[in-house]
Amino acid sequence: MSQVSKSANPYSVLRRKAIEGDDEEGGSGLFKSLGLWQLTAIGVGGIIGVGIFTLAGVVAHGDSQNPAVGPAVVISFLIAGLASGAAALSYAEFAGMIPRAGSAYTYGYVALGELVGWFIGWDLLLEYIAIVSVVAIGISGYFSAFMQGIGVVVPDWMSSSWTPDTPHGLINIPAVAVCLLVTWILSRGSKSFGRFELIAVSIKVLLVLGIIGIGVFHINTQNFVPFMPNSFGPVLTGAATVFFAVFGYDAMSTAAEEAKDGKKHMPKAIILSLVIAMALYVMATLVLTGMQNYAKINPESAFASAFDSVGMPTIATIISAFAVISILTVMLTFLLGVTRVWFSMSRDGLLPKWFAKTDAKRGVPQRVTWIAGVASAILAGVLPIRLVADLTNIGILAAFVVVCAAVIVLRRTRPEVPRTFKLPFMPVVPAFGVLASFFLMTQLHWETWLRFVIWLVIGLFIYFLYGRKHSLMNPDSPRHALNKADAGPETAA
Repeated sequence: MSQVSKSANPYSVLRRKAIEGDDEEGGSGLFKSLGLWQLTAIGVGGIIGVGIFTLAGVVAHGDSQNPAVGPAVVISFLIAGLASGAAALSYAEFAGMIPRAGSAYTYGYVALGELVGWFIGWDLLLEYIAIVSVVAIGISGYFSAFMQGIGVVVPDWMSSSWTPDTPHGLINIPAVAVCLLVTWILSRGSKSFGRFELIAVSIKVLLVLGIIGIGVFHINTQNFVPFMPNSFGPVLTGAATVFFAVFGYDAMSTAAEEAKDGKKHMPKAIILSLVIAMALYVMATLVLTGMQNYAKINPESAFASAFDSVGMPTIATIISAFAVISILTVMLTFLLGVTRVWFSMSRDGLLPKWFAKTDAKRGVPQRVTWIAGVASAILAGVLPIRLVADLTNIGILAAFVVVCAAVIVLRRTRPEVPRTFKLPFMPVVPAFGVLASFFLMTQLHWETWLRFVIWLVIGLFIYFLYGRKHSLMNPDSPRHALNKADAGPETAA
């Protein structure tokens, strides 16, 4: 049976997993093959992508339901980055203390109890799948721009879903295809996708630096006027939308059990990845809105549009080609995240054990990898980008609220536990993270809240009908007998 915190009632919905559990010491079926720079690459790969290449243009330009933010999109990124930074420090402390698969799900389970852990884990299953879908839609926009650059027009019916702004759209076939491609890459094992991520992220960073280096010479300061065309309200709403662009380290932390030295490397990788990403975001968004008037930016392929507007169509085509490749890393990071959270919940008994089965050859939970990949392909094929992005953000912001609160609780209840990283200015920093994340949640549309609540209600039904009874924290769980049978007579004895 998994260890239960000594202070927890084993029959309570708030029973807590012990910090000193042995899940990370082997036997999980996951291979330890990721070093510091591979972890940092996964984090940067998850942060830099659609945020720069698509959402910056979406928020700056606006749409039929959201007023344009204009050049003030850089402020939206800074607000989102500030809130994310407080959460990143909280994640770093947890990752150095509890290097297990599951990230926010595991941290909530240990600090605040099983029901909170379930809530955040169930939340992340949908949010991470939605993120993969958003990124796939963003890649599709750049793919269409690249094809147009070489003289091939991709029709709307096969490159976008239906929205009032794209009335001829039907299904986003490139987005579906790229979801399945990334699923296949991830299914090859952590060592293989770790190498791919390191190479692809290097290409991505060079691409962004190239965009900044060339674009800065084509900035027209008149494009910065008006800087904030629709007052400060849309800037805050934009911050809630682009928040999607400033996390990624949380999904990277789900790979803690696959790190060679999780307690030492995870905190460093989390902080490094966010610092690198935010520096590039600020410079890139200033270049984008300085090169082209915000009202003329193409939201689906913002930087390709900007370079085309200054008479550099070749550069625009090159950007479109490399954007497709580099944004793949975001999809890999978050598909990795959803599969590891799902794996952890199944291993803990909250979901059927069938999902926790790993491939002995590659150390990958193949079943959940392909289920999540196909689900993301379906969402990417039929939903518009902003709807999926907002749905994603409310879930991640909720996770950040839980993690920031949990780190305060655990610092008070278990101060003696060794921590390889301790966040500064406790409890001010995590408390700010709670308030900032909740404030950004309030900026999202009521429809997003409704979808979020419906998903959580479905999750509560599953928890009380299945998870609570089968949890390994429950002394009477049927999973204990099943695990003993699987372990064989010698181990069971």
